[in-house]
Amino acid sequence: MSLEGAIAANGNTRGWNIIALRSLLSQSKADNRPDLPLLGVNLHSGVTQRSANDGRPAASEDLTAYKVVAPGNIIMNRLGKPHGSVGMSPWNGITSPAYWVMGINPQLGEPRFLHHLLRSRHLVAEYERLGKNQPPNQFDISWDAFRAIEVPLPPLEEQRRIADYLDTEIARIGRLTAARDAQLSLLEERELAVIRHMLSGGATSQGGRPTDWPWLPHIPADWSIGPVYAYYSTDLGKMLNAERASGEKLHPYLRNANVHWYEINTADMASMHFEADEVRRYSVAPGDLLVCEGGAGVAEAAVWDGRIEECYFQKSLHRVRQSSEVPVEWLMYWLRFAKACGVFDASGNLATIPHLTGEQLRQYRIPIPHDGQSMIRETGRKISDMAKARTLLNTAQKGLSERRQALITAAVTGQFDVSTASGRNVTDGVNA
Repeated sequence: MSLEGAIAANGNTRGWNIIALRSLLSQSKADNRPDLPLLGVNLHSGVTQRSANDGRPAASEDLTAYKVVAPGNIIMNRLGKPHGSVGMSPWNGITSPAYWVMGINPQLGEPRFLHHLLRSRHLVAEYERLGKNQPPNQFDISWDAFRAIEVPLPPLEEQRRIADYLDTEIARIGRLTAARDAQLSLLEERELAVIRHMLSGGATSQGGRPTDWPWLPHIPADWSIGPVYAYYSTDLGKMLNAERASGEKLHPYLRNANVHWYEINTADMASMHFEADEVRRYSVAPGDLLVCEGGAGVAEAAVWDGRIEECYFQKSLHRVRQSSEVPVEWLMYWLRFAKACGVFDASGNLATIPHLTGEQLRQYRIPIPHDGQSMIRETGRKISDMAKARTLLNTAQKGLSERRQALITAAVTGQFDVSTASGRNVTDGVNA
């Protein structure tokens, strides 16, 4: 159901007003308070206090042009995707000059209600619709277009009842989500413990061989340690350019977006031209290990299963082939554990995007077992079982997120009366 449909079917019948956002919201452009804490806004959490390691682009060194935010103000990121990065701030602070900071007409709007309304499914769809083909940014929504959006608005007292109801129900869903997040964290800890046990051979200081690695201090006394290049061959893929991405005889290739821990997603494959003499150099064969060279997924690795007969790889990936008795899965699990322990943090260029260069990968020293195949099989079995549990938990998390959004959208568009609703029967029955 569209926003207009929700208004016509529900808001009007309950005596709600239809009002343009221009009557509710006005921009605030106060600045010059660099002493205040830095705030951000995102689709999932709304307004948050920023930290130095939150993964977002660093703030400007000069914060004097950053906009002042007061409790109850609405912050919105009008640029880019995902749409819906908007919410009410509970704090005093400052935020990017690129964001809108909006005050609310207190005679018409309850800030907590507007927080939910502006993040509802119908409103996010409006931002997407109005933001198309807006120069200079494809996903930019203009202030005039935003202000012209019409929304269903109940009386202030009903806005407060809806906000109270949603705060309670969303907090309940949040507790369930947090519990599942904790389960997912425990699964990751268990996965890393299984890998650590394999890579260390279960060795301890009693009878084990010291490695001088604080993250893997001992291995069995009869194991060896050697550089990656002594056991595997490694190559980077082909550089992409506009000419190679068009023309005849295009072939699918893998890039870092396709490679994740233990799995390769071929649902979104790109293509480019490969010359006859490049087939051997840039093709992938079953059993090749593909390792991400850079970006947020640096070092993530998976084994190619040959599902596409003729397939290649781009420069953003390393192709690792076995050249000794040590299977490529051994290196894959080593990469998984090493990354979790921060081994690649110091060697990457953290000022921009972390990278794992070919030379760095070849020079890393790894433990070498006598017969890793049986250990790899056992580790793989355990990780596969944990992956199934993780899939179930992630599916449940997705369901909670969808239920949360359906509940919000139904409440702020008048699809049910919160004074007689319970969270269980509403979220079970809503198909907003």
